[in-house]
Amino acid sequence: MGAPRAWLPRLPRLRRLLPVLALALLAGAAAPARGPTDKRPNVVIILADDVALMDLGAYGGEARTPHIDALATRGALFTQYRASPLCSPSRAMLLTGIDAHLTGVATIPEVLPAAQRGKPGYAMALEPGVLTLADRLRAAGYRTIMAGKWHLGEEAGQMPQAHGFERSFALAASGADNWEDRSYLPYYKDAPWFEDGAEAELPKDFYSSRFIVDTAIRYLAETDQDKPFFAYLPFQAVHIPVQAPQEFIDHYKGRYDAGWEVLRQQRHARAQALGLIPQGAPLAALPPQFRAWNSLPVPDRALYAERMAVNAAMLEAMDFHVGRLIAHLKAEGRYDNTVFIVSSDNGPEPSRGDDSLSLAAFHRLTGYDIAPAKPGGPGYWGFIGPEWAAAAATPGAWFKFYATEGGIRVPLIMAGPGIAPQRVTSPAMVTDVAPTLLDRIGVDPAALPGKPMTGRSLMPVLTGLAESAYGPDEARAVEVSGNSALYLGDYKITRSMPPVGDGQWRLYNLARDPGETTDLSAREPAVKARLLAAYDAYAAQVGVLPMPEGYDSQVQVGRNIAARLLGHYPWASAALGALLLGLVGAGGLGLRRLLRRRRRGRNA
Repeated sequence: MGAPRAWLPRLPRLRRLLPVLALALLAGAAAPARGPTDKRPNVVIILADDVALMDLGAYGGEARTPHIDALATRGALFTQYRASPLCSPSRAMLLTGIDAHLTGVATIPEVLPAAQRGKPGYAMALEPGVLTLADRLRAAGYRTIMAGKWHLGEEAGQMPQAHGFERSFALAASGADNWEDRSYLPYYKDAPWFEDGAEAELPKDFYSSRFIVDTAIRYLAETDQDKPFFAYLPFQAVHIPVQAPQEFIDHYKGRYDAGWEVLRQQRHARAQALGLIPQGAPLAALPPQFRAWNSLPVPDRALYAERMAVNAAMLEAMDFHVGRLIAHLKAEGRYDNTVFIVSSDNGPEPSRGDDSLSLAAFHRLTGYDIAPAKPGGPGYWGFIGPEWAAAAATPGAWFKFYATEGGIRVPLIMAGPGIAPQRVTSPAMVTDVAPTLLDRIGVDPAALPGKPMTGRSLMPVLTGLAESAYGPDEARAVEVSGNSALYLGDYKITRSMPPVGDGQWRLYNLARDPGETTDLSAREPAVKARLLAAYDAYAAQVGVLPMPEGYDSQVQVGRNIAARLLGHYPWASAALGALLLGLVGAGGLGLRRLLRRRRRGRNA
């Protein structure tokens, strides 16, 4: 009888706790299951920068990418996936499932003309009502983290923490140095890194790919372990400046010594062998005025071969650190229940670092070198240039900035639970990734208010319920700064703006001519008219603005850099503005002629 008496003094305390215990039980019954009982998959998006369709090993590339290749082997490898020709629009569409013009990021600020600035769709940051995957998944009970390049707004309040990310370490600019905390272009005064919306400094031992994975692993440890996670990892590889550790560069010594024409032929042959293009498909034509490899002096050939070796090494370094993340997830027991997306934002970067007096001046001021004794290390402003970019983009034509196949046909790999090993040959667009992930997880896109998605779920294709997410009469289109493409069945129309293009629409049959070598405009005018009408309907629907008369992206970049520099350094405004505006005049032709004269003088 002693035991019951011992409990009597505690009854008042127990009575006070009963309401609290009851509320806790009710809350537990209403909340979604967590921890081991929450079977929803984790999601990791690995976004490479300026990586061509055939750069990855799984697509026949020279770079060693064993960890990404293993994901391709156990999942779906897409061969007809298209992004946009520039990074920010692709990133906006990837994260939202909405056409870029409806997100506020129709182009990138570096090439934005004054006539479009501030117009609907051209805010250069995600506009109100635009929800990201992080917004939607966080509301569904996921923890959401991000580390890497953002470029969807430059102000602190436009960083990832304002768009659903619980933790983030984000680069606001289009790029930055991979070894140090500094800008890579005179457009940016510094490298604008933000952690959770506050300006942040990089560690002293920084290398971009290693840091991105280190930060992701740290955020995973610091967030709620009972929740599934969404991790967005947009790498800087292989955006300029192209930089890599020496141990990776050594793997490619001599690999590119034969030059870009040989690489184009090799990739074209591999593309046919791998079924990326039909047997006998013609090789894509080079853009006009490109240099022949043998026209370069021998020292220049050696330097360009080294540059391409660093490019492959930077991609391998990214894959190495992706492997570290995979190993961490395996050790944590989370790998088998993680869906991986691997892709690129656009095709390879054609810009050079040796044909601009303003960039040369920037390099001298900042200590960058385009031809050091050991390329790839700190202080190296690496680039591959237009000829290597066109070779890397094979079997497609041209490269980044343009809606030709080399600019927008890029790799896409989806792997993880519920995705069987397969090759997907039906069309897919960058806007389809977000709705596919939500469909796979079971999150209704209409669960939150916001702009509706324009993309399609690819899950019916991945599960064998449909051959394509698009019907034979449904068009797919992209547009960035006048560079445009529309697909309908086997046909495509495309328009390429200056400085490389002429602004004229062309028609191709991609089933026979994936390299866009033969314009069918005169032969099949009715088909072209039908696709042009479909494009006009698309442009009206999403709010595409016309480009100003005489628009040239190279000239516009120069003007925008000049305007930025005037803001960065007002003490030099008058002289600097006059100098830069003069340098970029006439599309930079005078500048290029001057540089050619200087090179001829040195070689004389």
